Amino acid sequence: MTAALIVSLDLGRRATGFGFVIFVASSIAWFAGAYLTEDWALGTQNGVLFAINVLGVYRYLVRQSV
Repeated sequence: MTAALIVSLDLGRRATGFGFVIFVASSIAWFAGAYLTEDWALGTQNGVLFAINVLGVYRYLVRQSV
């Protein structure tokens, strides 16, 4: 919820990027939980969300703004 709030407030590139970092950490935690419980649907969902969130980190923290 914190990451969603940070991203939705649109406080600038750096803050939004850190929101995506929180999303990445959350995706990793959910994926680990899915692996431990053998819930493959949850694992697939969070694998996709992980990729989307990594793209957000790249766009807002790594790539230079144009």
